[in-house]
Amino acid sequence: MIKIQHAVEDDSFFSSTTLSKEQETIFQALVKEKQMYSYETKQQLQFELLVRERILQASVQLAKSAARFTIFQFSRCNEQYWQRNRLGGFELRRGGSPSAAINDIFVNSQLYAFECATAIVIIFYKAVLDTIKREIFDELFDDLLLYDWHTDKDLNIQTKKGDDYIPGDCLYFKNPDVDPSMPQWQGENTIYLGNGLYYGHGIGIKSKEEVIAALNKRRKPAANQSAYLMTQTTRIDFRYLSTFAGSIEQSSLSVERKKIIVGAIGSSTFLYR
Repeated sequence: MIKIQHAVEDDSFFSSTTLSKEQETIFQALVKEKQMYSYETKQQLQFELLVRERILQASVQLAKSAARFTIFQFSRCNEQYWQRNRLGGFELRRGGSPSAAINDIFVNSQLYAFECATAIVIIFYKAVLDTIKREIFDELFDDLLLYDWHTDKDLNIQTKKGDDYIPGDCLYFKNPDVDPSMPQWQGENTIYLGNGLYYGHGIGIKSKEEVIAALNKRRKPAANQSAYLMTQTTRIDFRYLSTFAGSIEQSSLSVERKKIIVGAIGSSTFLYR
């Protein structure tokens, strides 16, 4: 269910310009959920749809790239933009452009190797970069470090319990009986792409069953517990980041009345199925 505060149900809410296919999928997923997703304005909802779409796009780009999966010990980066630290993380070079450094991962992907959590963080940064102005991105994230789940406070990544999986969410597959000689496969961070597909760095774009099968191949001998998808979601702070959106171009929010129920209570508009 979607709640838009301070919105009035009128014909202006139903524009003639449709959402992209990916945004429509994300929108319908939000509408179908029993949990309420609350937005102050229609524009705030539009921003989330756009960023989530670009998370999906960045995931596919990374899946098709030459960036390799590896453990921190063997990580690699383009030293023109990054300095590899003793832990295997990538630190932005002093005076470097954060936006140029993030984009380079996708342009010169053959120079990079990292593990799955870092891949998710890279995808989140890329999606935000592709949505807000480059100058604002560089100001917000001027001290970038790519290492596991260490992120800038302005990205504000949060993990919560629940199975309200929305395309663009990071979902985690846990492998409790992992082979001790391969601890990097104790789980897989993935981006949910919608339509039953997930992207995991090192595994690729797979179905839920295929991700689990890949992890199960990396269990200890005589393992009796299968890998499984955890009931939790990891997301960036869309609402906070929308305050930096400025006058970015966004698709008009077009809602087909026949697909959803639209109601109003006071000054708030509710969308659900």
